[in-house]
Amino acid sequence: MAMFNQAFLEDPYPVYHALRAAGPLQWSPEFCGGAWLLTRHADVAAVLRDPRFSVQRAGGWANSSGPDAVDGLRGFKKVFARSLIFADAPRHTRLRRVMNAGFTPAAVRAAAPQVQAIVDRLLDDILAGAATAPAVEFDFMRDFARPLPALVMAGLLGVDARDRGDFVAWSDDIAAFIGTPTPTLPIAQRAQRSLGAMSAYFQQLLPQRRAQPGTDLVSQLLRAEAGGGIIGINELLAQCCTLLFAGHETTRNLLGNGMLALLQHPREWQTLKDTPGLLSCAVKELLRFESPVQYTGRRLKADVELHGQRLRRGQLVIPLIGAANRDPAKFTDPDRLNLRRNEGPHLSFGHGAHVCIGATLTYLEAEIALRTLMERMPDLVLAEAAPAWAGNAAYRGLTRLPLRLAPQAPAAAVQGTQARA
Repeated sequence: MAMFNQAFLEDPYPVYHALRAAGPLQWSPEFCGGAWLLTRHADVAAVLRDPRFSVQRAGGWANSSGPDAVDGLRGFKKVFARSLIFADAPRHTRLRRVMNAGFTPAAVRAAAPQVQAIVDRLLDDILAGAATAPAVEFDFMRDFARPLPALVMAGLLGVDARDRGDFVAWSDDIAAFIGTPTPTLPIAQRAQRSLGAMSAYFQQLLPQRRAQPGTDLVSQLLRAEAGGGIIGINELLAQCCTLLFAGHETTRNLLGNGMLALLQHPREWQTLKDTPGLLSCAVKELLRFESPVQYTGRRLKADVELHGQRLRRGQLVIPLIGAANRDPAKFTDPDRLNLRRNEGPHLSFGHGAHVCIGATLTYLEAEIALRTLMERMPDLVLAEAAPAWAGNAAYRGLTRLPLRLAPQAPAAAVQGTQARA
């Protein structure tokens, strides 16, 4: 079954349904030389919480780029393989304890005014010419979804928000590498250069923060290093880079994918505007319906028997999160967007020990963003019928999302600003 062609990248769900119909476990040669694919919600959830399925797999991607890449990407593996997201217990447990301190419910709630201020500022810039223009058109990805999480994470890390263009570019290169089933050497080399630039950025920042610590996440990581929770400069740099990369990638795609889904389903968009109390439930449904992370990977630590097949130690297993989120055994009419759905958890943030550490922050950003958009831009419509999907199979998102504001929207924008003032 063909995967990763243009049709799949634009709409992977027919392929997921066909894979599921063919059986619970399928072998595919299209992932890093071969992998087992899982499509059912129950199986994906079980694998994600099973410690026999290891996340320590960064080297496999680099090696799959070809023999020339193995030596050339030692720098990439040296840093990123030490990230929380590629660590098994007990190292994962230690790092998770350190990182959790920056994402407690109280810490996330404290970030809400900062997120709201950034959202308002971005929308102010978009609306600046609305008073005189017959209609306002803008690219939602460029003007809102991309900068918002980069600016939020810059504030939490205590880094210069003016560098957000670099943050986004570096994150894009890393995502292109991680999100490609069989990365080419040029893709791998770009990822290495960008991770190197990101690491160099933090290497310059760390001495300053050691001399003048604050309450930001980088200062918290430095305190953890001093207390033995983080071991060595490479492990410290890996966590800094992880926060910058992961904190941006998922949130921007949730915002873009979610906005597209709402505007493609105007009845649901109107329901949300009429019943803003549905917002929390709506964000969960948007994550299920069009997951920003479509799959992840695990390597087997031991032979495992699954659905009558013996999976061998060292083999790659791909839990297809996007397929699990549309499993009809779990969700009624799964291809329909239903903002009132209440049928159990989606898997877009993972499951088990490796559930996304920044999930609560992402929910906060999405809820504040959508609530403010409903207040200030209630008459948004799509300016182009066909969405422009990026060519990344793992990180599903849009390259652009042109939107149009009806002429009466500026008045609503003023009212929304006054209501919060």
